[in-house]
Amino acid sequence: MGWLDRLFGAPAPQPPLPVKGSGIARLAQSGGEVQAYSTINLRDEHLPDFLRGGMTSKAGRTVSEYSAMRNATFNRAVNVVVGTIGMLPLNLFRRGADGLREKATDHPVHRLLRVQPNPAQTPYQFKSFMQGRALLYGNAFAYIVPGVRGPQALWPLDPLRVTIEQADDFSLQYRYRPKTGGERIYKPSEIFDLRGPWSEDGLRGHGLLRMAAEALGLAEITDEAAARLLRNGAYVGGILEHPKQLSEAAIERLKHQFQDGYAGVENTGRWIVAEEGLTAKPLGASGRDAEGLAQRKHQAEEVSRFTGVPRPLLMFDETSWGTGIEQLGLSLITYCLMPWFVAWEEVVARSLLKESERETLYVKFNEGALLRGSLKDQAEFLSKAIGGPGQGGWMVADEARELMDMNPMEGGVGQRPAWSNEETKDAS
Repeated sequence: MGWLDRLFGAPAPQPPLPVKGSGIARLAQSGGEVQAYSTINLRDEHLPDFLRGGMTSKAGRTVSEYSAMRNATFNRAVNVVVGTIGMLPLNLFRRGADGLREKATDHPVHRLLRVQPNPAQTPYQFKSFMQGRALLYGNAFAYIVPGVRGPQALWPLDPLRVTIEQADDFSLQYRYRPKTGGERIYKPSEIFDLRGPWSEDGLRGHGLLRMAAEALGLAEITDEAAARLLRNGAYVGGILEHPKQLSEAAIERLKHQFQDGYAGVENTGRWIVAEEGLTAKPLGASGRDAEGLAQRKHQAEEVSRFTGVPRPLLMFDETSWGTGIEQLGLSLITYCLMPWFVAWEEVVARSLLKESERETLYVKFNEGALLRGSLKDQAEFLSKAIGGPGQGGWMVADEARELMDMNPMEGGVGQRPAWSNEETKDAS
């Protein structure tokens, strides 16, 4: 018996698991036994999303990546996280015996992180793509192409085509089903596996498409209801009331008066000449309209809570940010991005570095770009960092210049405290 027979009504000795939701595929049960299958409407606009791995919701909507990203709040939040992770530099450092650190630019992993992870993507494109897969689906996978001195490329894999399997001895393997060709089995050492923070089994992460399916489905319904109201509803600004009956001639004059003199933006605010004792009664927004707007706003806030992105960055608050931009960056890093920083740094060390290399090599995001603040704030910070006579700073001039993307000073002058240079000049 084929799968079409099983879907379209023929009984089966071993029925498939029921699919939660409405209208896609629901089992009719009686007395604890499966009696029949409901038919599938092939014209259902949500069927393609369901077949592509969409999540069903109690609101009766299939939440897919495409439908979720059409939600303005969700789209903004996802792009803030994905774009920020892709933008921030991810550096490989080497810790020396003297405790000093330097960028390990001679290591092949440095090239993957900062130059070219694979022939088709830049570092920004690779990091943002992987972050987006992990954020939406819980895991992001990439095949590690081996090289002579170390990994030479990272090729992303579709997370919907990857299955993680664990044997009785706790060993893992990754089963990948490409679009063409047979299945491929990869060892953990061959896969770069970036997992989201929440997981039930410690192997597969739960992405936002699954965790926020109900909120996204309900938000889509409220947006659709508002669109339907705008498309089909009748919006009347007010009523012209007459104590008796208005003559046909007066009606025609009023009709032409409105069409010729008051239609269009250019006629906004003009006064109407009433006919035969007409009185005007304006109509305000109804409580039902206000309730609909409140529901849409509530769903936007509900969706935003799943992402952890601060409200001002989602364009909720209509206040001036002013000098609070630095605090916004700090809030974004602390409460939203820091778990992802740790996840990236640990998976790079585990998957791309040898065990012997992890004692001296480590990976770290440079989140300083989000905390720079205004030029005035930077000037005050660098002034205190460099210090002066009687003030013990903790930076030399070259370190401050590096933060501003400037070259070191000539002759090694920037490696000495700035105030010591002044003393040297005075002594000479």
